[in-house]
Amino acid sequence: MKRIANFLFEAGMLKRTPRTGFQFLGSGAESVAEHIFRTVYIGYTLGHLAKNVDRDKLIKLCLFHDLPEARTGDLNYVNKKYVTADEKKAVNDLAETLPFGEEIRGLVMEFMEGKTLEAKLAYDADQLEIILALKEYKDLGNTYADEWLSFAAKRLQTDIARQLSQTILETDSSLWWFSDKSEWWIKGGKEHNKNQKKKKTRKHN
Repeated sequence: MKRIANFLFEAGMLKRTPRTGFQFLGSGAESVAEHIFRTVYIGYTLGHLAKNVDRDKLIKLCLFHDLPEARTGDLNYVNKKYVTADEKKAVNDLAETLPFGEEIRGLVMEFMEGKTLEAKLAYDADQLEIILALKEYKDLGNTYADEWLSFAAKRLQTDIARQLSQTILETDSSLWWFSDKSEWWIKGGKEHNKNQKKKKTRKHN
């Protein structure tokens, strides 16, 4: 149990490990844990869109794909020109301490090798998370984000991810919450509460 407790503390380090690419983008900040969080949702989504996929494995691949960064830190594309992180050693050292370590090792290695359909979709989920973040910053006026988007889109390996990427690029990142340009944005909750009271009064009458 002590080793499992250590593992959970280690996983918590991902909340405090920054994604370093944003320093070159010039705006934004994100932890590795925040990146993993949305990557898992993307993987879940791709698992439903794609055919003949082991969804459970795909979600696990997304969940564990950046776990070694708790020990190595995050290296962006500039860092990787000069520095090599030994992610295999990081995951091997962790796996040796856990009763379920072999499963984690297998998942991380499968992601790194990128040969199975699930690994390719997990890789694409990782890239789509970057694409979503870049689109959000582009919509907020970051002029560098557009060029970064073109490179990220070219990394995608599956047709379903490319289709989703194209839709993401064509969609305003605020549309999910700001598509209804109604009087709500003027009167807000007060108008809503008045309407609710009117409905209750009609029911009683």
